[in-house]
Amino acid sequence: MNRTKQIEISSSITAKESNKKDDPECGCDHSMINNPESKNKGGSKKENEDEVEESCSETVEVVVERQLILAASMGDDFQLEVTADQINSSCAATVDNQTIDSEIPLDEETKQLRITAKKISLYHAALKGDWEKAESILKADTSWSVSNYITRDNETALHIAAGAKHVEFVEKLIDIMTLDDMAIINTHGNTALCFAATSGVVRIAELMVKKNKDLPLIRGFGNATPLFMAISYQRKQMASYLFSVTDRKQLTSQDQIELLIATIHSDFYDISLEILERNPKLAIMRDTKNNNETALHVLARKPSAISSKSEISIWKKPINSWTKGIIYGKEVMKTLAHQLVKSLWGHVLRELPEKKMLKFIKYPTILLHDAARAGNVEFLILLIQSYPNIAWEDDDDGKNVFHVAVENRLENVFSLIHEISGLKDFSAKYRTTGKEKYNMLHLAAKLAAPNHLNRVSGAALQMQRELLWFKEVEKIVLPSQRGAKCEVDSLTKLTPCELFTREHKDLRKEGEEWMKNTANSCMLVSTLIATVVFAAAFTVPGGNDGNSGTPIFQHEFWFTIFVISDAFALVSSSTSILMFLSILTSRYAEGDFLHSLPSKLLVGIASLFISIVCMVIAFSATFFMLYNKENIWIPATVTAIAIVPISCFFALHFGLWIDTFHNTYLSRLLFRPHQQKLFSSSASHAVDLFRELKKRRSERKYYRWDQY
Repeated sequence: MNRTKQIEISSSITAKESNKKDDPECGCDHSMINNPESKNKGGSKKENEDEVEESCSETVEVVVERQLILAASMGDDFQLEVTADQINSSCAATVDNQTIDSEIPLDEETKQLRITAKKISLYHAALKGDWEKAESILKADTSWSVSNYITRDNETALHIAAGAKHVEFVEKLIDIMTLDDMAIINTHGNTALCFAATSGVVRIAELMVKKNKDLPLIRGFGNATPLFMAISYQRKQMASYLFSVTDRKQLTSQDQIELLIATIHSDFYDISLEILERNPKLAIMRDTKNNNETALHVLARKPSAISSKSEISIWKKPINSWTKGIIYGKEVMKTLAHQLVKSLWGHVLRELPEKKMLKFIKYPTILLHDAARAGNVEFLILLIQSYPNIAWEDDDDGKNVFHVAVENRLENVFSLIHEISGLKDFSAKYRTTGKEKYNMLHLAAKLAAPNHLNRVSGAALQMQRELLWFKEVEKIVLPSQRGAKCEVDSLTKLTPCELFTREHKDLRKEGEEWMKNTANSCMLVSTLIATVVFAAAFTVPGGNDGNSGTPIFQHEFWFTIFVISDAFALVSSSTSILMFLSILTSRYAEGDFLHSLPSKLLVGIASLFISIVCMVIAFSATFFMLYNKENIWIPATVTAIAIVPISCFFALHFGLWIDTFHNTYLSRLLFRPHQQKLFSSSASHAVDLFRELKKRRSERKYYRWDQY
């Protein structure tokens, strides 16, 4: 309901109540206005006027209170605030320096309405940060306390002001509150500090904690501390402050592991490292309230959070500090995440014997498989560097991390197998997985999930990527595995090649259709360009000499540019036509999608682009010939405008061209690491740690963190 309508309703109610002066059943005798001596025959005119004023005041109060009921029933905040102010004004009105409240006995309903009006007014004052209004409300009634609830959820003005981020209002309100007032909780168990924690205004929290140091340990909804709430709401500065003022000795181990995992979820890795430093045992603890997960399990599912660098550059540290994390904040956090993984994994290796460690990484889910599915290569590298044998740990179906990489088409994870050198042939041990007796090549033969296929645009290029995967895995498996049959169903057993054909039947058809549609569209454009530039070669700009028949501008520089560009445009457009025609007449066998069709598409698109560029150059050269000496701005403007179609074509098709080129001619790089990561010189510390751990375990001695 709009505000105009609200005012109309309010006015009609007021008018209706005012008209009762003509109603014989009206409670107040309005005839006294015309005959002041009607009720007080012996009194003076002044006494009669006082009686009239008192009676009319009662009537106005009834009208305003009914307006409040109407506004509350409609859920109208604006009308509630206006009406509440009217009631408060009525409560503060005086007759002969005495408040009406002290002279007129009020029924219980009227009292409740006035209390509600005060609550609403104070609520709006706290919400807007209007301290003057709040102070006037509190001083108008000395029986009213700042600890009184003003909302349905039993929240005080401090709750509302803290949530609304009004620092000055909170500061002045705290000055008149007791310690117990500040510790009041609402129906959900939250104190005002919980509201401040979620709002993120550190100054408000500082004011509260300065007066009541017990507030950080008063738990809110879900038995959560204000610190946990600040971390969960990703209030970085607030979390850092509350972490410094919260007595961690009063927190249980479950509280601490929840805080550690919450900081990981919120990417607050600096706080994570501080928590872990104070209690290294958290590295092997599980969050019993969240599926018994560990901090490492949570980090395994955050692929974009971990940097390949273990240290922050010296020159970046001061810049990050000066800019408060604006420039290098994310990079610093990724480096800290790297350090956190190393620290957590180091604690696990030092604290747990080998059997317990292997059990630790397999429950509640297999740690490395989680990281592989998420494409978290850096996480895998850090774990495998310190304990290489972990790469071959399998699940109940016999799948290791590389089987998972094949299933999920993760090239960056699968490429690690080549760094294990001769051990990659050890994967033959896992020649079958599950009851169906799938080997790794069978997994590559199965159609990838749609979310993996869609990483490449176009059904034809998706088919090419699937073929690349199949060929790459085929190089690794044993010769006997290439012809091994798996049980597709109770009656069918297929080799990897047969399974690939069956699984990719529909994708091959979609790829054929995509190729033909693309070729048809591009060939149409190429044909139009060829027609235009061919005609332009015989209708040169400026015409020919009538006597010799040679072009008039043949000695001009721009004429030479025109002729060369036109010739290149004709040749390239013709080449493009031939390439797209070849695509249309292809047989579309599976093998054609690997190199033949993509190569033709590459040449066709590249030729089409060259023809467009040359055509535009020839077009611009014509204008420079005609306006070479005068009005040079005309050809310059035309040339600038002519660049637009070239830019559009480049922007729209460059991604497709690059994907096709990369998959066709650089496919070897997809499955090969660009540099040694697992056992590079930078990983020497991890290798040394592994050797020492192996030696200690053979002596049945285990590392303790306090040795370092």
